[in-house]
Amino acid sequence: MRRVDEQFRGAGMDATKPQVALIIPTHNAARHWKALCEGIRKQSAYPDQVIVVDSSSTDGTSAAARDAGFEVVEIDGRDFDHGGTRQLAAEHAPNADILIYLTQDAVPAEPDAFEHIVRVFEDPGIGAAYGRQLPRHGATAIESHARLFNYPDVSNVRSWESRKALGFKSIFFSNAFGAYRRTALMSVGGFSSDVIFGEDTMVVARLHQAGWKTAYVAKALAVHSHSHSIVEEFRRYFDIGVLHAREGWLIEQFGTASGEGRRFVLSELRYLMKNDFLSVPSALIRTFTKYLGYRIGRREKQLSPRLKYHLGLNKQYWSR
Repeated sequence: MRRVDEQFRGAGMDATKPQVALIIPTHNAARHWKALCEGIRKQSAYPDQVIVVDSSSTDGTSAAARDAGFEVVEIDGRDFDHGGTRQLAAEHAPNADILIYLTQDAVPAEPDAFEHIVRVFEDPGIGAAYGRQLPRHGATAIESHARLFNYPDVSNVRSWESRKALGFKSIFFSNAFGAYRRTALMSVGGFSSDVIFGEDTMVVARLHQAGWKTAYVAKALAVHSHSHSIVEEFRRYFDIGVLHAREGWLIEQFGTASGEGRRFVLSELRYLMKNDFLSVPSALIRTFTKYLGYRIGRREKQLSPRLKYHLGLNKQYWSR
């Protein structure tokens, strides 16, 4: 892993300004819309195209997006797929050099967030990059620690060789605020359709296999965090287990995430002992719950489709 503390350097996109498309999948995003729209409008590097892919919203999201001047692609909510929907959006931006993806609840924190993440693509070897996620106002200590642990304040670049030192962590990525060189994305087949979770992880793994580098850009800031319930934690990790069971090549090529998991738990306990001691029991229960969900997900072939539907977070995946 190569650290870059000041800025990313390279020379692949200096001659002409890259065309940038911003893509936002939405479903009933009205409660987030004002903050999201204001965060986008303030960007010094405003995108050339903004595409909102809306999944059957009933709260006026599509109309609000059109009023903002954004392009809207409407799909049936039953057809939403983490990978397939994002790939559909990419195909609506054929002239873009860089595709920036945001989730509806990820708000750019500074006016230069897009500028920083686009700048890394000046290095012609960078295929994808993701920004730093900050905890939202009022976040719990458990929620805040997850962001501080996974999104440090030091940038880095990873490649196929990084797996030797980092294992599965080398392909960590987040489409909550992530960007792709369109040619690189398409060269590895784009986002997989019919994927339960981790469409970003799968693309990054393929990029590394193909010789591309990926970057974490600590200066590209977005506010994005969740306070998951214990049941949601189980379901989320069940889905991760299903992904690893169905895409076994990820584990074979990059190893397991068990070492990183232990490091996370120890870091979380230290953080909570200092900042919110009363949350320690909840954190321990959540750790067990996540482990249980993951292990059951890895054995999903032994479960009935109906049971998998009720256990998982991504209901659309099992209802198709």
